[in-house]
Amino acid sequence: MIRTYKIVIVSLLTLIFTQNINAQTTLTLSQQECRQRALTYSEDIKKSDNKIEQAQIDKYSSVAAFLPKVDATGMGIYMTPLEMAGMGAEMRMDGAYMAGLSLMQPIYTGGKILTGRKMAKIGETVAEEQQRMTQMDVIVDADNAYWTYLAVSRKVKMMESYSRQMDTIYNQTKAALSVGMATENDMLRVEAKRSEIKYQTQKVQNGADLCRISLCRVIGADYDTQIELTDTTFVTEPMLSLSDDLSNRPELTMLQKNVDINEQQIKMVRADMLPMVALSAGYTYFGNIKMETMVDVGGGTYMPFTSEFKDGIGTAMLAVQIPILHWGEGFKKVKKAKLEFANAQLELDKNKKLLNLQVQQAIRNVQDSYMMIETATLALKQAEENLRVMRNRYDQSMAPLTDLLDAQSQWQQSYSNYIEAQSQYKIYETEYLRATGNL
Repeated sequence: MIRTYKIVIVSLLTLIFTQNINAQTTLTLSQQECRQRALTYSEDIKKSDNKIEQAQIDKYSSVAAFLPKVDATGMGIYMTPLEMAGMGAEMRMDGAYMAGLSLMQPIYTGGKILTGRKMAKIGETVAEEQQRMTQMDVIVDADNAYWTYLAVSRKVKMMESYSRQMDTIYNQTKAALSVGMATENDMLRVEAKRSEIKYQTQKVQNGADLCRISLCRVIGADYDTQIELTDTTFVTEPMLSLSDDLSNRPELTMLQKNVDINEQQIKMVRADMLPMVALSAGYTYFGNIKMETMVDVGGGTYMPFTSEFKDGIGTAMLAVQIPILHWGEGFKKVKKAKLEFANAQLELDKNKKLLNLQVQQAIRNVQDSYMMIETATLALKQAEENLRVMRNRYDQSMAPLTDLLDAQSQWQQSYSNYIEAQSQYKIYETEYLRATGNL
């Protein structure tokens, strides 16, 4: 019994240890891997896959409308005996049966079947474009989460460097105070600044953890997963050719296909006003239908006689349906379909303008954000040089402590702006590719 308890305890400890290891799993992730994981995990992508499959099923179903339909029927009958008036006979159908096959082949439907086929193909194209649009949305979210997490992670390192600088100044000020080279007020300023930096560092670390969780959500990883990014440097080169061509935009294709569907819908409604011709053929077999009567066999003697019916019947029929008078219902439906077509065309024209506006805004964002990088880079270099000069002057007692603290604050703010400008450029870069349908 004691040995069993030991085994159970060891098993529990092993399980807890394994869970702790899993909780601290580190995932190495590049931008491309981030995109791929997000596409694989996305529920929206899976839904779009299902919609494509549904559209393909509709297309295959539209092909079946061209082919003959064959149906089989069967029937078993039980009836109480039926007296045949004036014949002295009785019909029995206790166990009679009927079985048959029927074939229906449409010959002319006013173009409805062909129109349905075209509409099914358009529907498949729309589903594919919808999936492409969904994929681009997922990639934009993945890139946004990736670069944001990288930016905040760099800010954490920047704040840690800032904190080390303040620790150095704190030690210098403390030593200077002990020999009368600094004042209590200087020490209080340094301590206050250290507390402020500690608060800011904790705030940035919390933000980095939230960004990590957001990235885990996008790629479908456990929220406890630690992520190590491999694309740790921002490669920000100016996009030399920023085209405003949006012909590859999936939304534009979907809107055009909506116009095409409405155009086909007019033909579908018109088909209801045209004659319809169909050929039908069938064969029915019936049996076990009995007729019972009394037969005179001579000498006034009657004996019961039973006859059974078994036979088959074949049929062939050409059916023609011609609409004659529906009180203008068909013309009104056609007019309504034409109005729907006109609305679809207006919607296309309207959204073309909106999509073009999005492209222009995306181009402007990329251009402006690159200019922000250049400005932030220059400001950071100036802040670094100012900090270097102030540190030398302070070490030589040629500048007050406040000037050094101000220089450090300017460096911290300039570095933060530099990181934000780079990350924002990468995000705008992805959004531009989406706006032009090239992502």
